Amino acid sequence: MPTLDPVDHVFSDPPYEDDVHDAKAHAKALRKDKGPNLKEIDFASITGIRDAATKEMVRLSNGWLLVFCTPEGVAAWRDAIETHGAKYKRACVWVKPDAAPQFNGQGPAQGAEMMIAAWAGRGHAKWFAGGKRGVWTCNTNSRGRDGTHPTEKPVKLMTDLIFDFTSMGQTLLDPFMGSGTTGIAAAKNGRRFIGIEKDPRYFDLACRRIEKAIAEDMFIEEWKQGELLA
Repeated sequence: MPTLDPVDHVFSDPPYEDDVHDAKAHAKALRKDKGPNLKEIDFASITGIRDAATKEMVRLSNGWLLVFCTPEGVAAWRDAIETHGAKYKRACVWVKPDAAPQFNGQGPAQGAEMMIAAWAGRGHAKWFAGGKRGVWTCNTNSRGRDGTHPTEKPVKLMTDLIFDFTSMGQTLLDPFMGSGTTGIAAAKNGRRFIGIEKDPRYFDLACRRIEKAIAEDMFIEEWKQGELLA
């Protein structure tokens, strides 16, 4: 991130906090319904690098900064974002109708994920959804889900966010790219995209998924592909 110039917006799904990583590490042993084992989290938590990452994300965004997190992480992200000069707007909600149940039956399952919306640009915040509430409802699983990455976001969800928060031709940065879902949604809807991913396996996966999505989309003219993926 320190090598980049500012872009229009930063959308990202950073790793979970320490406590959630610890809980996820034991999830496989709790499954009792004979379904497929849950994928283990195979990357470090955000806790140790949140401040440094937030500082760079605020610097790089000329508009919106959208950060996915758990309910437990909202306050920490809000504090970091405000410390580095962006305007915290709202803790929004992604409702997951098909979220996994609580497999041990000892309490309610997690049915939603949070998303911090902050404005890092000049002047008043601008978006394209009028008075819409900060709630998006979208299944986690869909026909196009790859499933290799343990926290893959749905393309439909990221597409909805792109239409609500960004304009055609703008550039989005995702500094925790994972399997590249934000890049797919951006490229298929006329936005430029820059992705950063530490793990070479997921970086290669993201590139393949984005290239495949563009190749399958008859609505993206051939001459635009080089522009979107430059």
